[in-house]
This record gives sequence, C-alpha cells and structure tokens, in this order.
Amino acid sequence: MSFPVTAADYRARARRRLPRFLFDYLDGGAGEERTLAANMGDFAAIRIRQRVLVDASRVDTGALLLGESCALPLALAPVGLAGMMARRGEARAARVAEEAGVPFTLSTVGVCPLKEVAAARGAPFWFQLYMLRDRGAVEAILDVAWAAGCRTLVFTVDLPLPGPRHRDARNGLGTPGLRASLLRASQVLSRPRWIWDVALRGRPLRFGCLETQLPGARGLDEFRAWIDTQFDPGVTWRDIDWLRARWRGKLLLKGLLDVEDACASADAGVEAIVVSNHGGRQLDSVASGIRALPKIAAAVGDRCEILVDGGVRSGTDLFKALALGARGALAGRAWIWALAGAGEAGLRNWLDTVQRELRLTMTLAGVTRTADINASHLDTD
Repeated sequence: MSFPVTAADYRARARRRLPRFLFDYLDGGAGEERTLAANMGDFAAIRIRQRVLVDASRVDTGALLLGESCALPLALAPVGLAGMMARRGEARAARVAEEAGVPFTLSTVGVCPLKEVAAARGAPFWFQLYMLRDRGAVEAILDVAWAAGCRTLVFTVDLPLPGPRHRDARNGLGTPGLRASLLRASQVLSRPRWIWDVALRGRPLRFGCLETQLPGARGLDEFRAWIDTQFDPGVTWRDIDWLRARWRGKLLLKGLLDVEDACASADAGVEAIVVSNHGGRQLDSVASGIRALPKIAAAVGDRCEILVDGGVRSGTDLFKALALGARGALAGRAWIWALAGAGEAGLRNWLDTVQRELRLTMTLAGVTRTADINASHLDTD
C-alpha cells in the first residue's frame, strides 16, 4: 500500500479502477501517440536556472487569469465524460477547484448538467463549447451557461472531426454490434467497484449539457451518435464573429498552435487563447503546446492572455510554462486521474502538491511572484 502523490501515482490508481475502454479513452492519443508523448517529453527537456541566497521568504503562487484572482496559475481543463470516470465527476471537481482557488471548466460533453455544477460551487466557472451544426442548439446552450453563472467561454477550435484514436477503436468504442458490446461489458464486469460507485450511484449517465437537445435519447450511445453528426468542419473565422456577438462574457479560443492563427484570434478580439494540440488527441506529429508557446507569446502576448495545455503534470511544469510566456496553464488528464483514482481527497491532494511544487521551484529559482517568472529563469546553455 502506498500514498499517491503525483499525477503518475493517480494515473496508476485510475487504471486499476476504470474499465479499460474508459481508461484508454482518457489516457490515449491520436495515431501512434507521438504528439501525446511529446507533450510530456518537451516539458521534461526544459531546464530551470537555480539561484541561491535570494530572499524567498514571501513566495506568492497566486495569479490573475481572465480577470479572476487564483491561488495558482492553473485551471482545470474540460474533460469529456468526466462523470463516467468518477461519480458525478464534474460537480465534485468543480467543488474542489473552488476550494483550491482555481477555475474549473465544464465540457460540452460532460455528464453533469450546468445547473448541477453551478449548485456544487458558489463561484462562477468556465464553460467549454464545441460548435455544433445546429446553431440553434448552440444558442440554447449558451443561454443555459449564462443563466448558470458562466462568464468565461472556452471555445474549442481544433475538433472539426474526431481524431484517429486507435485505443478507442481496439476497445470497440463507436463500433456497433454484439462483439463490441460484449468486449466493453467484460471490461465493466472486471471493475465491480466502478459499477457500484459510478454506474449505479452516479446515475444518470448522460451528456447533461445536451439533454434539452435530445430529450428522448436513451443512454450515451444515442447521445454519442447525435454528437458525431454535429461536429462541423465548415467552421471559419466568421463563426467566431457570430459567437462573439452572442456571448456577453469573455471568450477564450482553445486549440491553437500556429502564429498566424494566434494573430487572427487577437484580431477577432478574444480575451485569451490556449496554445494546445487537444492533449495529443487530434492530429499526431504536430508540435506540443509548450514547444509552440514561445513564438505565439512573442507574437500576441501583449494583445491577449496566453494559456497553454498538454503535458502539465506538476508545479514545475507550471513554472516552465510561465517562463516561456504563458499567463497560466490548463491541466486535464492529471485532475481526472486524481478524482477517478482517489475521489475528491485525491484531487485536493494533487492540487496541494502542485502548489507546493510551484512554491519550491520559485524559491530555488529566486523569484517570489508568478508575474515575474520569465525566460531568464531558464537554463538555456
């Protein structure tokens, strides 16, 4: 028996507790998963410049993200089907995030509906949106999000079509027929704890934010079939203008890797962008977010806030992201591993570990405020 501490520890616990098809859905990436590996590998390759005999008696890990005062320069990224990984996962994560002083982002394809997440916390939360072909459905979702208290919209722009996720295909996800159903059923039956805690106690297991669009749907298979027809590869910058005109709050575009696209985002008047490759889940062999970050930050960092995601696992990773020009970072897999592996206590512990790691890194790098972290704190030799 051991006490989990790091994201890797919680990943191991989540793997033991989740049916294989759910763990692989969460853990896997596109194609041969080269970009998935690069997300972490490129963070690991960055070296920090250690300094000594600097007064670090008052280190402040706080930051301002999209106008919100946060205990860390970190937000919990949107994770689809989080409520399948842990009982009522989105609502519980939102509550822990508020306690920890960091933003929580609810996915369009989350299990818990907006009202349930709003009831779980007193502070506003962020909402992530996919552009659906049915623009009326999009407007209805935006109205519900605003009524639930969301004031920051995270619009994902790098999913015109789902990426080729071979682990999902091997597990029969999205594959009709008896054979695929039996494969998934056998994986479920091997996890009786998950059946009791999530499948039974965590009902209803539906896409909560989309219930009004599909009131008669029976279960996740029908919801997924509808969503697969709703991804729109025809979305362009005109749709960003359309969205900007209909959303009264702050708009953040997630999924940019190219400087030209970042400049176009700033021209469109968005408040922030997330440098991201969708966690390595869309196009294999593209750059990691941390590798693409410096050029984008140099190009538009004075025009909008820059966040980054993909491979963020620790407080040291947060420090590196800030040093390369980000205002903050998003983490997805790490928080859902912690919640799936050890519940709310696990997520609290992981966030506490990240804060302690960031504080220690800042102390040994000789910097006392997150706003002062920059490239001079990296070892480039």
